[in-house]
Amino acid sequence: MPIDKEIESYINLLEGFLEDPAHTNISATEIAKALKQIHKSDETLFNAYLQKIPNEYLGDIALELPEKHLKNVINELPHHEMAEVIGELDSDDATDLIQDIEDIDQEKADAILSSLDEEDQEEIKKLKRYDENQAGAYMQTELFSASYDEVIQDSIARLKEHKKDDRLIDTHNVFIVGTFGKLMFTIPFQDLITFDFSKTYKEMLLEQEEDYKSQYVKDDEDIDDVAQFFKEHDLSVAPVVNYHGELVGRITSDDIYDVLQESATEQIYNLAGVDDEAEEEENFFEAGKKRGSWLLLNLITAILASFVIQYFDETIQTFVALAVLMPIVASMGGNAGTQTLTVTVRRLALGDIELENAKETIKKEVSLALANGAIFAVILGLVAYVWFGIPMLGVVIALSMVVNLFAAGLFGAVVPLVLKRANIDPAVGSTVILTTVTDVVGFFSFLGLAKWLLIA
Repeated sequence: MPIDKEIESYINLLEGFLEDPAHTNISATEIAKALKQIHKSDETLFNAYLQKIPNEYLGDIALELPEKHLKNVINELPHHEMAEVIGELDSDDATDLIQDIEDIDQEKADAILSSLDEEDQEEIKKLKRYDENQAGAYMQTELFSASYDEVIQDSIARLKEHKKDDRLIDTHNVFIVGTFGKLMFTIPFQDLITFDFSKTYKEMLLEQEEDYKSQYVKDDEDIDDVAQFFKEHDLSVAPVVNYHGELVGRITSDDIYDVLQESATEQIYNLAGVDDEAEEEENFFEAGKKRGSWLLLNLITAILASFVIQYFDETIQTFVALAVLMPIVASMGGNAGTQTLTVTVRRLALGDIELENAKETIKKEVSLALANGAIFAVILGLVAYVWFGIPMLGVVIALSMVVNLFAAGLFGAVVPLVLKRANIDPAVGSTVILTTVTDVVGFFSFLGLAKWLLIA
């Protein structure tokens, strides 16, 4: 079977990676993308490349694969080899991969977990106890710590041993702990090299404790709050403590990047009434069912708008021009509302809006909507007058435009704020509610004003 040029380019990328994996600049994401494309063309070739990829790199690649491709990985590799793959990962990534495998094949996941060494098993079990939205679920247990009373030279000797054994990767700080492992300070390595190695940390920190006070997060904190904390303090890493204040792990900026990416994806899907998990699974039935549920709700609200139109059927029959212009009012209101809604939801997600100062946001969005409403009211009023030669028709549609854009600005800001206060994701359902408001208000204001000013 001939191979097309696109697939050939992915094969060349994989071959280039396999020639010297240790010194390649090809990322795990790129390798995963190449494998996915090859799978579409030739599943046998996909499986063959799985067998060729060294275990120390396969775990990071597997984490980038969707469920249907991960099934191939766990079917192709025996559980003891999968255990080797997982053993090469940091504790947080190892836990994520085990949980992904559990979703596919619980029995296989249990066999893999039991094949890991005891220390790895304990770390994974500990991280699995956290809720998926808690900081502890995202932390790594691999870190470098030293006792407050320890001689600096001794701790550096330990650090060298850990680095030789590849037990520490991308470590840039030493976390100083006191009695019972309670976190006290965080010292960047770039500062540590200026210390007197013959002294203890306690001796070196006596006069500069304030400079190295730790900015930490708690293991049961919501990960979205942790992401905001990273943003506010411009952190690359943060230690994680339990409710006793004991150091239990660390969260790095790459974990936070993943959180932000997942959150952004979820918001975009939710605003469109699409379930992100169903879409990622690439399951036709599930994706269709989730989309269909939102479309059904949208149908119900559309029928409500149709009742408004039916109420004014005599008015529309008297002025056929109303039927021509009516969709413009609803469409402008819908688009203006979506703009406000998107901005408000995004600012809520980033923590730029607090419910306490929500009035300022509402004022700003309503003011913007009214300003745009006034401008487009004049434009559309003139268009309607020139088009149909009826001056009062231009007035009707201009007034309706102002009313509907005001409603769009008001509800586009208020709806997500109300949902947020009710502890409901503001991205979920906001679009359907807003569309109903702008359609009903748009049709009612336009047809109601027409009945009052043109017919009465």
